[in-house]
Amino acid sequence: MDLRIFTEPQQGATYDTLLTVAKATEDLGFDAFFRSDHYLKMGSVDGLPGPTDAWITLAGLARDTKRIRLGTLMTAATFRLPGVLAIQVAGVDQMSGGRVELGLGAGWYEEEHTAYGIPFPKEKFARLEEQLAIVTGLWKTEAGKSFDFHGTYYDLKDSPALPKPAQAKIPVLIGGQGASRTPRLAARYADEFNMPFGSVEDSERQFGRVRAAAEEIGRGDELVYSNALVACVGKDDQEVARRAAAIGREVDELKANGLAGTPAEVVEKIGRYAEIGSRRIYLQILDLDDLDHLELISAQVQSQLS
Repeated sequence: MDLRIFTEPQQGATYDTLLTVAKATEDLGFDAFFRSDHYLKMGSVDGLPGPTDAWITLAGLARDTKRIRLGTLMTAATFRLPGVLAIQVAGVDQMSGGRVELGLGAGWYEEEHTAYGIPFPKEKFARLEEQLAIVTGLWKTEAGKSFDFHGTYYDLKDSPALPKPAQAKIPVLIGGQGASRTPRLAARYADEFNMPFGSVEDSERQFGRVRAAAEEIGRGDELVYSNALVACVGKDDQEVARRAAAIGREVDELKANGLAGTPAEVVEKIGRYAEIGSRRIYLQILDLDDLDHLELISAQVQSQLS
């Protein structure tokens, strides 16, 4: 089971804060550092000093880290034109020496679009499908050949399909809880399917749908299956309660919907996800100043899983 650190910088984080967490992620032996792609805070936090752009941030981290994988859960398709996104991600992959992964989603948070003048189209899923076709198509076009795409929302003609990523294939992540279109899209384009904030039972059901869709097109067991879950781990009940209070959550709710409790409790619950086929857990870390939290997870959770 790979453990990856997943952050939500729109809630309030500078680049220096993210770099500190990313370096801790690397030093403590975690597999990857991922971040959300949002331009507006959520909930009652002040969000200061303001949002950071996901791919600008990852470009910096590509140069300031050496080992960990870097990526997004999930880049919003509404924020970027697909051709531009392909260039950006390929560039960051080169800067990192081939450590980038692209999580791409339809976009859902209407208020952040309104706040920054970003169009929020009614039909988002079909746009996402075209974006996936374009981004992956540009990357896999052979050098010296051109790429064309004529869709409902995007039209590309005689694209040189450059630059190329450092990796032969950048892993693409698709996630969500949709019962029909999401599994079909994941089966066609994804290297990894991520279930966001779902129970063991809901994850097992959704993984089954994606596997069935993949088998229909001959992909079989090619996909990696993963979960994203909020983390709140403490050496005892008092420390768990303190960490829950710091992020404005209740312990019982976190235990029901995330990975909360003592290391032994969290290891047991991760084991339940592993039993249904999950191979990676993205630990949503909401208090980015609490590096002791990461040290505890590394020493007493990750060590038991490896």
